[in-house]
Amino acid sequence: MSFSARTHHKPAVMPPELLDREAPGSDPAHHSEAAHLTAHAIVHQGRSGVEPEVLDRLIKLADSDGLLELAELWSASPAVSLPGTLWRLYVLRRAVMNDAHRWSALFRAGMSVDEVTVVVAGVADPPGPTEVVEVTTAILTGAYTGDFAVALERAAAFCRLVAAGQAAHADSAEAHATQHARALTESSRRLASTASDLVASAEMWRRNQLE
Repeated sequence: MSFSARTHHKPAVMPPELLDREAPGSDPAHHSEAAHLTAHAIVHQGRSGVEPEVLDRLIKLADSDGLLELAELWSASPAVSLPGTLWRLYVLRRAVMNDAHRWSALFRAGMSVDEVTVVVAGVADPPGPTEVVEVTTAILTGAYTGDFAVALERAAAFCRLVAAGQAAHADSAEAHATQHARALTESSRRLASTASDLVASAEMWRRNQLE
């Protein structure tokens, strides 16, 4: 996924004391510290009963060029960590928004795999482009206003179904488009791995160990 150049303004919901820190640069320790501090501050702010307009800005942190700013902070964090988990939630929503028709088609293709997982994902039926965007937004909203672990499990279920859809499309394409089938299979594997990471993060959150 490619992104345009970063904007020159700072997102309004970022705590000033964290934004004004020195950029992490190449020091892994400083980078990790900044990632964890910002992730904890954002989650604390979102879960402290903020006004609706502030919550809306939190949900839309990764819209437009904001994703690049988050990438600089969080993309190198371990998958099962608070910054790594938030990164995956924001990237998921942004990716679905960018190609909702494709994601909804893949989701539909994976629905036959596991009815329970379909229920956990909670996508409105029939799952079209609007519905898959709505569910990724609802997942982020739930992470800030509801049970954080449940939001992660819902995101994991969504990823699992899309991964199953990719695998199904790969099987169909194997005979006439080998390279495309291989790409779909690899993408399915990565998305299934993301789902497992999200479930692990949910378990860590419930034990108050997600840092």
